[in-house]
Amino acid sequence: MPKKELAMSDIQIARNTPVKPISEIGEKLNIPREAMIPFGHDKSKLSLEWLDQQPARDKAKLILVTAINPTPAGEGKTTTSVGLGDGINRIGKKSIVCLREPSLGPCFGMKGGAAGGGYSQVVPMEDINLHFTGDFHAITSAHNLLSAMIDNHIYWGNELNIDTRRIVWRRVLDMNDRALRENILSLGGIANGFPRESGFDITVASEIMAILCLASDLKDLQQRLGNIIIGYRRDKSAIFCRDIKADGAMTVLLKSAIQPNLVQTLESNPAFIHGGPFANIAHGCNSVIATKAALKLADYVVTEAGFGADLGAEKFFDIKCRKAGLHPSCVVLVATVRALKMNGGVGKDELGHENLEAIQQGSANLLRHLENLAKFGVPTIVAINHFITDTDAEIELVKSIVKKVGVEAIECRHWAEGSKGTEELASKVVDICNNGQAKFTPLYPDSMPLIEKINKVAIEIYRADKIVVDKKIINQLADWEEAGYGDLPVCMAKTQYSFSADPSLRGAPTGHTLPVREVRLSAGAGFVVAVCGDIMTMPGLPRKPAAEMIGITETGQVEGLF
Repeated sequence: MPKKELAMSDIQIARNTPVKPISEIGEKLNIPREAMIPFGHDKSKLSLEWLDQQPARDKAKLILVTAINPTPAGEGKTTTSVGLGDGINRIGKKSIVCLREPSLGPCFGMKGGAAGGGYSQVVPMEDINLHFTGDFHAITSAHNLLSAMIDNHIYWGNELNIDTRRIVWRRVLDMNDRALRENILSLGGIANGFPRESGFDITVASEIMAILCLASDLKDLQQRLGNIIIGYRRDKSAIFCRDIKADGAMTVLLKSAIQPNLVQTLESNPAFIHGGPFANIAHGCNSVIATKAALKLADYVVTEAGFGADLGAEKFFDIKCRKAGLHPSCVVLVATVRALKMNGGVGKDELGHENLEAIQQGSANLLRHLENLAKFGVPTIVAINHFITDTDAEIELVKSIVKKVGVEAIECRHWAEGSKGTEELASKVVDICNNGQAKFTPLYPDSMPLIEKINKVAIEIYRADKIVVDKKIINQLADWEEAGYGDLPVCMAKTQYSFSADPSLRGAPTGHTLPVREVRLSAGAGFVVAVCGDIMTMPGLPRKPAAEMIGITETGQVEGLF
């Protein structure tokens, strides 16, 4: 590795680190060249046919990286995932990291990029954060093809008798654009169709994104696409995507997107990056295909789930693991001293000063997540993602706080040191994986009524006193149960910044209520979405979006992208 100049930005570090040809990364996993579909020199898709032929590794271990609730101070979940994967390889074990693809929405909105940071990154960082291998574009196109075919069907006589007031399929765009949330379609006269109300969601909230990430193969993908409910007739009977005859063409658009993407870390270790549903408005996990492929090719697989453990981890367990038959062996809960101080009431400008009292206060958030994770039966370890302003006393305090509840915390310096900074964490995680303690169980059984599943998550994970839900939503859930969808898990759409539906309530709030404003049936993906509070499935841009700082230099290099 090159000499570490810590003053360099993430993108500069990535640019100054030699990248190996992707064929060499494939060779590490014994992937033949004919099974790789290269995209340039540094990224590749993998043949599903070849992956299907590979035997399962019975002893392969799955490790989930999650975090406390996000704050402006930063937590570093992806950075820690990459650092841990590198660390496990460093101690002589065979590991692959499985991550989600970044969305253009946050790249040009709040965050500016999502490929790790410092010396724990995946590369090519610029491509990964931008168009990558085109997966998101394919998902957007497949989604909007169905939209076009719905309106075309109505235009040409509406043989299926679709009630245009009850069309539930909206359009999508992989960009934050609040102006598209609600709109009127087909204005301009007879030639343009029949006007109706609709709107846009962001691509990462698309049911097709969820379907791609939960499908087992192309056949399963098409079946799930066909099961999408696009709307209802006047008698409220459901109309499916297969009734519109769009599922075949949509599958064609997705035939390359369903193949997992292979890239590398800065330390030339393999990484799968595939799929990218948000955890605050979708199920927040990378694809089942990529995860299972990694479990065939490595002994330890490190994956992540979006945002805090109240969202990403819960959905990883209750949706992804339940549906895919996965049994995780260990959870790594990421926290930073800075974020704990912010949860303890310290402003962002004061985070660089030692404040043990604030850490003590803010640790309530960390302890709440540990309590919640224990309910799933998977042993947990805390990774303290080190910042240069952290003091020894602050680190020791965090360790002592979690030790009191029987959990170990490890200081990690992977941002500055790469895998050297996660050696201890890697060794501890491997030990946990191999001691057989994990007894994974979902939070609720399939048979539980849908409203009780929503209530279960609200009370046991969010610690709400109750949920607030209109009678029409209760009736809607009952109708879906009668139609045979009662065994589906629930996917909670809620602010990521708090256990509650109020993003301003940091720490570990209690005594709050969870308002459920809407429910959506994702019959193809196989879950019911409960939209809570003011969360939007089409986010908006901040006052000063990251896009303002992104550009190209005179030498043709991207700048400002993280």
